[in-house]
Formats: sequence, C-alpha cells, structure tokens
Amino acid sequence: MQTIITKASSLPWWKNSVIYQIYPRSFQDSNNDGIGDLQGIIQRLPYLEKLGIDAIWLSPVCRSPQDDNGYDISDYQDIDPMFGTLEDMDKLIQTAKKYNIRIIVDLVLNHSSDEHRWFLEAKKSKTNPYHDYYIWKDGTPDEKPNDMLAAFGGSAWEWVPELQQYYFHQFSVKQPDLNWENPKVRREIYDMILWWMDRGVGGFRLDVIDQIAKEPDQGITSNGPHLHEFIQELSRETFQKGDLITVGEAWGANTENAKLYSNPDGSEFSMVFQFEHIGLDQQEGKEKWDLAPLDFIKLKNVFHKWQTQLYGCGWNSLFWDNHDLPRIVSRWGNDSEYRVESAKMLATLLHGMQGTPYIYQGEELGMTNVCYDIQDYRDIETINLYHERLEKGYKEEEIMHSIHVKSRDNARTPMQWSANDYAGFSTTEPWISINPNYVQINAESQLQDPDSIFYYYQKLIQLRKKYSIFINGQFHLYLDEDPDIMAYTRTLEDEVLLVICNFHNITRTIDLPISIPTDHQLLISNYSDSIDASTLRPYEARIYYFKK
Repeated sequence: MQTIITKASSLPWWKNSVIYQIYPRSFQDSNNDGIGDLQGIIQRLPYLEKLGIDAIWLSPVCRSPQDDNGYDISDYQDIDPMFGTLEDMDKLIQTAKKYNIRIIVDLVLNHSSDEHRWFLEAKKSKTNPYHDYYIWKDGTPDEKPNDMLAAFGGSAWEWVPELQQYYFHQFSVKQPDLNWENPKVRREIYDMILWWMDRGVGGFRLDVIDQIAKEPDQGITSNGPHLHEFIQELSRETFQKGDLITVGEAWGANTENAKLYSNPDGSEFSMVFQFEHIGLDQQEGKEKWDLAPLDFIKLKNVFHKWQTQLYGCGWNSLFWDNHDLPRIVSRWGNDSEYRVESAKMLATLLHGMQGTPYIYQGEELGMTNVCYDIQDYRDIETINLYHERLEKGYKEEEIMHSIHVKSRDNARTPMQWSANDYAGFSTTEPWISINPNYVQINAESQLQDPDSIFYYYQKLIQLRKKYSIFINGQFHLYLDEDPDIMAYTRTLEDEVLLVICNFHNITRTIDLPISIPTDHQLLISNYSDSIDASTLRPYEARIYYFKK
C-alpha cells in the first residue's frame, strides 16, 4: 500500500480541487443564435469564481458534424464554428487563469467522426496509408463479421460497398473506431495532445477510454488485453510532461483496475469516472431504460467499497450528474416538495467523501429533469430508443416514462440564469427547449438568497479548502443496513468528520454511530435550525467536526 501523504501542500493540485463540468451548447449563448459558445463561458467566469471551483471540464468543442453532440470529432485541432474560434478558446484558457480556473479539454480518442480527414482517406482504398487507422473486415453485404451491436442501436458493423469491407463502430455509424494497434494512430494522438498542452490547458477528460483496446473478433469492447499498455504509453508521451489533471471515463472500471488507472505514481491517469453507483436503479442485466427502484443499501455499499479499497493506492472521482445522466435531484432526491433540502443532502453526502468532486452545470442550482414530448428531444440515443421500442411493441406511455427518467437530454437543457425570456441563456429560441421551471429555479434568484443551494455548494467547496481531513481522512461507514440513513466518518490522526444524511422523505430518530463531544463544530447543515443530533428530518444532512 502507498504511503498516505497528509500535508495538503505536497499533494497534486487536483486532490484539493473541485471541478465544474460545462456542456457548452447549453451554458451561455453570447451571439444570440440559440447555441451556447466559448464567449458565453468567458462571460460567466465571475459566477464560477464566486462558486469557488478550480477547473472547468469542457464537453467537446472541437470541430464536429454534431451527430453525437460533439463526441464525433472531425478535427481535433480546431474549434467547431458553433462555439467560436481557436482564438476564442485561447482567450478562454487565458482569461480563466486570471480567475485561478483551469480548462480541462474533453478528448474522444476511441473514435473519430466519419468526416475526419483520416477516415475520408481510409475509405478511398485498402492501400491508402490511412486505411489502417480504423478497424476493417472483409465480408459481403448480407453477412456481417459478427453479431456485435452498437451502443446507440443496430449493428456495430457498417458496409462500405466501394471497398467490399465493413468498418467497426461502437457508437453511431458516423463514429468509426480508431485502430489503436496502429502505432501511427497513437503518434498522431500524442502529437495532438502535446499541441493542446502547449496552448495551456489544465488537463484532459478521456471519453470511453477503456474501449480503445477493443478486439472485435473476440467480441471484446472494453478492458482489452492491451488497454493499460496503451494508457501507460499515452501518459508517458504526453500527460507526464505537464502538471495536469487527467480523468478517464471507464464504464467497465472496478476497484482493482481503478488502482491501475489512478496509481499515485502517475503512470496512467489522475482518476477515472466509474459508474457502479449509477446503474443501481435499473433492472439487473437490462438496459438503463428498464427502471427499478434504487437499492439504497447497495448504494451505501458501493460508496464504501470505492472509498476504502482505493484509500492510499488510488483516487476517486465524486459525481452524481454529467452530460449523459439525468438530474440527481429528480433521480434520487425529491424535485418537488423537498427539492432544496434533498439537493443539499445529496451534495453533502458526496462532498464529504475522499476524491475530487465534479459539479455538473445547474447542479448547484438544483436544476431538474424535463418531461418533453418526443419531438422535442435532440439526443440520438433517446430518439433511437423510442423508435426501437415502438417497433418491439412497447407501449408509448412506458417508453416515454423511461425517457423522462433517464434521457441524456435531462442534463442538456439550457442553463437557467434568470427568470427572463429563455432563462437568460439567449435572446432567441435555444437549440433545445428550456425547462419551464426556470422562472422558479435560476441563478439570479439564488445569488440573492443566502440560504440557496448555490451558497450551500459554495460553503461545501470552502470547507474542502479549509480542512485537510476532507482530502486525506480515512472513510468508515456506519449504519450500513439502515434503510434511510447514510452515516460515515473521515478520520485523520486526532480529527474526525461525521457525515449524517437522511436519504428519504421521513423523519427519523437514530442511535448516533459515535458519540459527539460537546466542543464539536457543526460545519454545515441543510436545515437552518439545529435540533437534537439523533433526529433527522426529511432529507436532513449534517457534517460535524471534532477532535478525539
């Protein structure tokens, strides 16, 4: 086991940081075309500085046909015109630095767009130098290489008549997978990353990085045999040449391979996004659309496992929301009667743990899911799911319920800045409809309310800066079989943090897992009045600090 470092000053900067994810097309529109852009983000940097975040993870802004909202890149070294120019990107990086905010670029290295120049060349002939940048198999139009399916529906193989070959795509047909077995591909990628590093970025988020070592002949898409070999070479050639944060998206991560991904020696990444907790409200062995009640006991056990098994030998990323997930206050909180209390409780539960917290835009306001009609959705996954399930005989009401609960567009509605027209996001109709509750839920009103969700997040961030126990304290779970309460401690030498959260809409009395001395501090609570520590009102959350 690695030695635990206790001095905050000797830690990598990202261990003491909070990251804010921006989905650019939905954050702030500066030129009134209904689409968010880089200049809009620059305008909102004072807001983010006030919140207290240290870095912005920027969902893809590279040039793209936008078949999958930018996760289909046609030029890794240019900015899509809908977001601005390369000069705008440089200005964002430099202006953010003045606010002590770093910019994390989202890189999609598993696949490119089918409009990338590499793929346009690859399709010209089997002897083209770029042909081997992608994964091809000979075949006939009526017999695919195998029965592998794409994540967005349909076959993972697409026929190209002029070559009499299939190419492999794990996602959209317009997202052909790159061939990482080819060292020329890897060199092109490394040179591109070094180019971004020279422009001053603070790090990278690596999209579906656990799928780069796929072996379609064996039906292997994630955690292929050469995965860590590829990642370690990537790190040596690029990341280790700068002071960066790197986070890999790894849906197939477990605690064992996460120790490789986030090894403190820096040989791979700073951390990974793992999604074990995210799959707990779907039917086992089914798709995310096949809904099931959240198993709260399992949720606690998953957090316990990741907090304890990575302690001292890896690093956690802490998140509820991102651009692919529904809004957490609607998902596992209460987005009606107790929206404010449950949003604060969920933040408390997460930010008290060890790891780097990620806040998704609007999460700090308690933004909620939406219930559109199908014609108002823009997400390719959602639209494909709707038509596929209709064809399979599912009832439309059942399909729409699943979409309302789990569609990625829940996270992609425009940021709710004010009660003005179009929520202050734009002066014209946005690319996707605004959530109608923007009049009640918006940044402007919360900045005027000292008891708002925004200021609660601000205080959580400030506490993480003030108390090193948030960074280094060892995790211990209590009341692990309690159906409503999550209680855990973080301990560091003689210091103790006690985090207690009521996850449900009931009042509960509990036997406190440990005694709280009279000279304790109540660092934060989501109810303004203080009552007996053994009673928790609906969604009540508290963090206590004391010395042993």
